[in-house]
Amino acid sequence: MKPASSDNGGAVSTGAFPPGPTEMGEGIWQNYLFYRRFFKDPLSHVTRWMETYGDVWHFKIGDSHNYAVANPDVIYELFVRQAKRFIKGPAYTSRKSGLARFMGDGLVTSNGDFWKRQRRLVAPAFHAIRVHAYADTMVDYTLKRLEAWNDGALVDVDEEMMELTLTIVARTLFDADASSTVSQVKKAVAVVQKANNTASILPHWLPTPLRLRSWRANRALDKIVYGFIDQRRATGEDRGDLLSMLLLSEDEDGERMSDLQARDEAVTLFLAGHETTANTLNWTWWLLAQHPQVEAKLHAELDAALGGRRPKLEDLRKLPYTDTVIKEALRLMPAVWSVSRTAAKDTEVRGYPMPKGTTAQVMIYLLHRHPDHWTQPKAFIPERWLQPEIEQLHKYTYLPFAGGPRVCIGNSFATMEANLLLATIAQRYRLRLIDGIEIKPAALITMFPRDGLPMRLERRPAVTRTESQEVDSVPFSMLE
Repeated sequence: MKPASSDNGGAVSTGAFPPGPTEMGEGIWQNYLFYRRFFKDPLSHVTRWMETYGDVWHFKIGDSHNYAVANPDVIYELFVRQAKRFIKGPAYTSRKSGLARFMGDGLVTSNGDFWKRQRRLVAPAFHAIRVHAYADTMVDYTLKRLEAWNDGALVDVDEEMMELTLTIVARTLFDADASSTVSQVKKAVAVVQKANNTASILPHWLPTPLRLRSWRANRALDKIVYGFIDQRRATGEDRGDLLSMLLLSEDEDGERMSDLQARDEAVTLFLAGHETTANTLNWTWWLLAQHPQVEAKLHAELDAALGGRRPKLEDLRKLPYTDTVIKEALRLMPAVWSVSRTAAKDTEVRGYPMPKGTTAQVMIYLLHRHPDHWTQPKAFIPERWLQPEIEQLHKYTYLPFAGGPRVCIGNSFATMEANLLLATIAQRYRLRLIDGIEIKPAALITMFPRDGLPMRLERRPAVTRTESQEVDSVPFSMLE
């Protein structure tokens, strides 16, 4: 890492680009072949490159400059200090090849004044008081899901978590029953993941098999979400959920969202609001199954604090270790493993030249495993989050929900949901890995188990609450 330099007001730095890999090649065909290889196992590629080049490296794709960044000081510049100079680039905003093909102009894919307006309109739905009101619904749906579980059964935990979080987000944010649309949404998510991480040198209008699936996925999402919108428009009812807010909220000019704008935000939150939490839980179960001592401490805390009864919102203050398990799972296996920002004008960041159009890939996965910032960076140690020295950690060394003005708007919702679902399920079941089955991560838009997560259910003995099991309340960050 170079020494920091002062901000030069936007002029291109005279400093040199840092070293980096050259495997990408210079022509379209070479780029295509490289990305075909890269997306088979991107985590091993980026890990090797950081070990070789450090936590900031440069590479070119055609004529465009690109950086990979796992340095908290540089990330702070991108996300906060120079946030106005860095925007969401074509990987998000392109209607031909980016996420906007599916999410339209939603919070994840828009920029500038339009993004600010949409953020203001959506934000009230994620106010702490409103989010807290969802807690009972989250637990209700989890308990209902567990009614179909049986001791000794073999289940795909990935499928279970995806369907559970999908039904929760549909009910809490749209006051809708998603049971009849689960399979369609799951297929759509798979298509979005693959379509946004598949290299192609063919014209965008050519109807390849993957593009045909993409178009069908979009139509399926439109049918589901416009169905929600049409029903609500017909009644004009304010149910106090996200959809009501989207349709009834007004900007400073007194204008409301069009159906298209409401659709784009609804699709964005519908997809992002369940898939990332499901994967957080997937990796949590995977890690717990490999660390029986951590699992035992988790169970001891749940038994002492809850005594077998269903968890409630206020119980989260009594479950500090449960919270650390989620935090540590998000550190080692962040659901969103990489995000990017693109320079809107010529600038530099801490001495690195970034001409207009330069894209910086923020490698959250590498950041969370950086040996300069974490003790035993590859080890699953929830206790690290209870140590005093954790308070000295650079704020931009741990970014499971990104950071700055564009920090994930649903982070409180996701944190509460992950804690409540973990507490509800872990009270009742241990989840065991199957001998001989290796679980490998796929890192596309999000990081998920490549071939599912088959596990065996093991019913835990019922716990009876006693006075001696009461534990002291401790602060829980989401509730502060």
